[in-house]
Amino acid sequence: MTSVIVTGGAGFIGSHTVDELLKLPEVRVIVLDNFRSGSRSNVPECPRVSLVNLDLRKLEDPALSFFDEVSGVIHLAAIVSVEEAYMNPRLTIETNVLGTLNALELARKLDAKFVYASSVAVYGEPQKIPIDESHPTIPVNIYGLSKLMGEQLAMRYSEDYGLGVVSLRYFNVYGPRMRGGPYSGVINKFIEALLRGEPVRIFGDGDQTRDFIYVEDVARANVKALFSHAKGIFNIGTGVETSVKELLAVISRTLGKEAREVIWEPPRKGDVRRSRACYEAAQTHLGWRPEVSLEEGLRRTLNWYLNASSY
Repeated sequence: MTSVIVTGGAGFIGSHTVDELLKLPEVRVIVLDNFRSGSRSNVPECPRVSLVNLDLRKLEDPALSFFDEVSGVIHLAAIVSVEEAYMNPRLTIETNVLGTLNALELARKLDAKFVYASSVAVYGEPQKIPIDESHPTIPVNIYGLSKLMGEQLAMRYSEDYGLGVVSLRYFNVYGPRMRGGPYSGVINKFIEALLRGEPVRIFGDGDQTRDFIYVEDVARANVKALFSHAKGIFNIGTGVETSVKELLAVISRTLGKEAREVIWEPPRKGDVRRSRACYEAAQTHLGWRPEVSLEEGLRRTLNWYLNASSY
């Protein structure tokens, strides 16, 4: 039996990745998380899962004997919000850059393959649509910069130390177990406003677009990347461009609730105008493609919200 480390494995994408790994009977999962945004309740109680309370920013010389027969590290621990990164730049760099360096050192010492959770934010404002992996990386916010720095570190480790590295540039991930609170994403905010009968806030004119990818599709990509022979950088998105206005309409229709009021706010600094992925490279080299449509993914997400809350 082989072991896989999932950093941030108690978080949103991390916990779904753990679920996906557990579908493989020969895999044991070691979850590393400091529970800043993750939850113990997201981690399944299973004999093949070990949970370690650990802050990667402080990981200097890990006790390697604990990590026996580790074949891979899926590195998901990060500050993942553009807004939170703007408000906490030092924490963001410490977590997303220093934390990634420490995770890479762990993988190097264990001779384990490394899957890095990168982001569409590394591209900045698109110069062409759809966005493929050759697009220039010119991030327009601290979050995107931090993810690009982490990605460059990972690729440097691949070149300098021969570490097997795959960097997955996620587009806009959504689904059950999404993080709530002030730094949550637009889908979470729309759902909560509609369920509570509160006004919906839209920044800008609502015609800005995003490529929304369901979290279970992302988890599959993580696992495929880990167990493939591929190395390099791959987009993980759907290739479908959806405006914020269209998103609100789909959520309202799925939920059967119209917005009580729409409040139009000024555009946010660092928000890009359009986003749509080209995922051909992932399809060719990882054998991955998205399977869940936006409508189906939102239906599953709404069911989770209704079952997990008191709305």
